[in-house]
Amino acid sequence: MSEEMNPNAPEAFQADIALLVENLKAELGDGASRWYYDEPSETLYIELESLNRLTEEEIGQKAGPVLESSELDFEEIILLPFEK
Repeated sequence: MSEEMNPNAPEAFQADIALLVENLKAELGDGASRWYYDEPSETLYIELESLNRLTEEEIGQKAGPVLESSELDFEEIILLPFEK
């Protein structure tokens, strides 16, 4: 498991994002992951290896409830397939 941490983010913020990524992996399937937070646009990018094995519909059905239940406040959260 590899998670790219943003050195500018406070530790608690990083821990909250890591928990969100773990919850998404629990729903979508295990595999490699990493994330990047773009502060100017307030966008969180999450790369998940499991997305390579799922259809867009499956991703929406499984990830939607996890993202909706998250208390993190981003302008946008973008899920991307993990690229090695």
